[in-house]
Amino acid sequence: METKPEYEKDPSGSSDFISEFIKEDLKNGRFTYVHTRFPPEPNGWLHIGHCKAMALDFTMAEQFGGKCNLRFDDTNPEKEDLSYVEAIKRDIKWLGFDWEDREYYASDYYGYLYDLAVKIIKKGKAYVDDLSEEEISEYRGTAVADKNNITETPPGRNSPWRDRPVEENLDLFARMRAGEFADGAKTLRAKIDMTSPNLLLRDPVMYRIRRDTHYRTGNSWCIYPMYDFQHPLSDAKEGITHSLCSLEYEIHRPLYEWFIREAEVFPSRQIEFARLNLTYTVLSKRWLLRLVQEKYVSGWDDPRMPTLAGLRRRGYTPTAIRSFISQIGIAKTDSMVDIAFLEYCLREDLNKHSPRVMAVLRPLKLIIENWEPGKVEELEAVNNPEDESMGKRAISFSGELWIEEDDFEETPPPKYHRLFPGNSVRLRYAYIVTCTGFDKDPATGKITAVRCTYDQATRGGNAPDNRKVKGTIHWVSAANAVPLEVRIYDHLFAKERPMEIPPEGNFLDNLNPHSLEIISGAYGEPCLADAAGEDRFQFERLGYFVKDMTALQETGPAGPGPDDRAKPVFNKTVGLRDTWAKIQGKQTAL
Repeated sequence: METKPEYEKDPSGSSDFISEFIKEDLKNGRFTYVHTRFPPEPNGWLHIGHCKAMALDFTMAEQFGGKCNLRFDDTNPEKEDLSYVEAIKRDIKWLGFDWEDREYYASDYYGYLYDLAVKIIKKGKAYVDDLSEEEISEYRGTAVADKNNITETPPGRNSPWRDRPVEENLDLFARMRAGEFADGAKTLRAKIDMTSPNLLLRDPVMYRIRRDTHYRTGNSWCIYPMYDFQHPLSDAKEGITHSLCSLEYEIHRPLYEWFIREAEVFPSRQIEFARLNLTYTVLSKRWLLRLVQEKYVSGWDDPRMPTLAGLRRRGYTPTAIRSFISQIGIAKTDSMVDIAFLEYCLREDLNKHSPRVMAVLRPLKLIIENWEPGKVEELEAVNNPEDESMGKRAISFSGELWIEEDDFEETPPPKYHRLFPGNSVRLRYAYIVTCTGFDKDPATGKITAVRCTYDQATRGGNAPDNRKVKGTIHWVSAANAVPLEVRIYDHLFAKERPMEIPPEGNFLDNLNPHSLEIISGAYGEPCLADAAGEDRFQFERLGYFVKDMTALQETGPAGPGPDDRAKPVFNKTVGLRDTWAKIQGKQTAL
């Protein structure tokens, strides 16, 4: 009976089981160095699930004084593109990893892989098959469940061409390479075991004929190696000691080892770990591609997408993402991580480094009736209470301000401590004001302005006679407020586990119809007009926001209208803890 490797014996796994396994390999002399690789396929943009693998590959190499390659496993020309390569490299660098001069492409190994396939044919371990793709699948068989729901895999059937002589196989394979046969007419298959309970070992395809132009090799090849064949042999060529893969490749490991053994190459070792699963998120590139192609999102970098580019545009930081990956750890069993923990890691970073400013998303005019007409006063505001070195800024105060619509109620509910007739609040960094009345549009019943008086003695936090108010609200001066467009993002999917769909369903059924709200009439402090792309701020009481570096270049329904293109665009990254929302939620529940 085969003994399981040490790292598999604890089914619960642990955050450091891979490093312990590597230590054991170095200790027993299996390897004398550590060399890993991050092997993305250039058929899409990197998402946060890739971050787990990327961080593991690079940090394990760093931990043991080794190296990590960046290798593009580009053996499927139909779906791959140079633009994906460039996007992947950009995102890796943004996250803070560097592969130096170790950039490789599986397509550079086509000659090497072809020669190894010939070697395996000469050993009698591979053959050219004339079965079609559908027939191969039929001959290999499928797993079935009996009446007790016990899954079994009945033996497959040998292909009629399985026992072709070696010389005939060599000749046919060379003619496949020369382009003598039509696409799909023949394949090269490994001769392993058609009775194996592991369907992947039932004579897997090594090469198929496909006349697609490759983005790097052009039309110089018309046969392309399958992933399960090229991946272990590419690892071996690069001297990769530890091929770290997500858990779905565990069933592929016997095949990985078979190709290395039969090709007689460097004995790279595969170790699996649990992939990242995140609530309210899908991390299948096939599904993400569909969202892009069918225009459910504006592109791969849409801030609702879990791609690194989307997260970056949303306002996520490399520090927050790497902290999240580090804290969830690396385990051997699958689990679901609450996206709230990712948001927690983000807040922890943004809270330390983001300057505070004031902005009003849904403006309502506040008129101070006892303010001297035309008077503008400068007040002092703290840029970040978590970091004194960020200093203070001057903000203008005048007799007409913008406040949030929901900071005033004509008839307030219980425990409402904001503005309502007769109530007093403090304006952040400014004065205590008392509501004296309001203006209402008689036709619509909409509140158009709130009126108040201010107490001159309460400037900047002063409270004579121990005067106290329960509410503090933010504002911007109407005299110099900067018009903004603000985009409020929610989860792209409304369902916590959107990948779980009924047999007749579609993952698109789980899309959140309210994942994006565009607010075109917001106002902010004047400093926001000069913000650069990717500058991050805490809009006080509202959350964290980032200046969108892409929005002004967008076209189509997802982009701003012609009248809004001059406005700075800010994306909401993540909210603050909202005590009032919790109170409202409790009242609604009652």
